[in-house]
Amino acid sequence: MRVLLFGGTGQVGAEICTLAGDAGVDLVAPEEADLNITNHEAIVALIASQRWDIVINAAAYTNVDGAESEEALAFAINAEAPARIAAETGRRGIPLIHISTDYVYDGKKGAPYVEQDAIGPLNVYGRSKAEGDRGVGIGNRRHIIVRTSWVYSHRRKNFVKTILQLAQTRDQLKVVADQHGCPTRASDIARACLDIAKHCVADGERAPYGVYHYAGAGRTSWFEFATAIIGLAAERLSRRPEILPIPTRDYPTPANRPLDTRLDCGLVVQTFNLTLQPWQHALADTIDRLLAERDFR
Repeated sequence: MRVLLFGGTGQVGAEICTLAGDAGVDLVAPEEADLNITNHEAIVALIASQRWDIVINAAAYTNVDGAESEEALAFAINAEAPARIAAETGRRGIPLIHISTDYVYDGKKGAPYVEQDAIGPLNVYGRSKAEGDRGVGIGNRRHIIVRTSWVYSHRRKNFVKTILQLAQTRDQLKVVADQHGCPTRASDIARACLDIAKHCVADGERAPYGVYHYAGAGRTSWFEFATAIIGLAAERLSRRPEILPIPTRDYPTPANRPLDTRLDCGLVVQTFNLTLQPWQHALADTIDRLLAERDFR
């Protein structure tokens, strides 16, 4: 299976690169220095350069607060680039897997979101990703959109690494307790994408294309997530800060955030025979790796 990957240096993309060899995947993942994802001509040329069995787009602008002041850049990466990738792959009959986010929802449902629920993003980041989903749907009928949430890994900047970094210097951490979601390890998303890709390539036109949710099993809040991080790492840290729950109103940010974006992942499990990793188990493995490397930057 020959795969073209956009966004190979991000959290999920890097894990796809790591897993590709053992999965029997012939993967091409251009470095950021070699491909500007906002350069539409470069995207067209790359897709046209070889015969790809499938394309995966893991490239994204993920700075939720930064997007409020960099709206044009967020839309260029999260909306315009996916639309171009979809148009080119669609024109050539190449299946496309596109990674999206729970932040396309407004968090007001009061129950886990299913794929048929209406979207209603509250911030620029969410709107840019929602527009990207729309562009993918229009540009390539053979698409899989994977909406995931609260992504973390031992790479790049993420909530787990931030909490461990802050724990080195602070005696007390105040963490929002009224936002709920499903923490998801990047390597689990990567493995799911490769499994889905194999289905798409094998089944061709008969593959069950569309929108799917994939996230860690179980729900939690940012406060409970932080508490679990410190609990798992406590014996190996130089200090154990106190974790205090606070409401969203006491932690103002440039971007409004939805309060409850739990995802119902039953459809992806049933359709592709995937297994959801409980977020606590996946977190423990990530903590072990981060503490072994002692690099929380």
